[in-house]
Amino acid sequence: MDDLIESLTRGNVTEVKVVLATVILALAIYQLALAAISYGKVRPRFLQSGPATWVHRASGDTVLVLAVLVAIACVSFYGFEDGGAHAVFGCLVLAALAAKVLAVRIGGSSSPLLPWIGIALFALFAATWLTSAGDFLGVG
Repeated sequence: MDDLIESLTRGNVTEVKVVLATVILALAIYQLALAAISYGKVRPRFLQSGPATWVHRASGDTVLVLAVLVAIACVSFYGFEDGGAHAVFGCLVLAALAAKVLAVRIGGSSSPLLPWIGIALFALFAATWLTSAGDFLGVG
């Protein structure tokens, strides 16, 4: 698996991980804005609740796929030995993603847990980013 990841990233595993993690964090911020519009907390003239909900779901699927790909690359290439807080936050992100998908599947989009899981998920994405990409970029 290490060779596959090395090959796919052309030897720039850390840099690719930083870029993908930053894209995930940017999409997570976008997700928060879309959720606020969907729940009627913010009402811009250019975007109604229905389309915001649809885009939130579509971009959420993208976040899910990217997060799983980054997690697979992290675990298979770097492992858990030196992970520390980053490894813990990463595992919690995956657990929160699973909880959000489960809440949607069981309770539908009207589940009262969704906003809370979404906020926790954003905080975990931010913490995971700060302990990896943030460190690499000199932010964390």
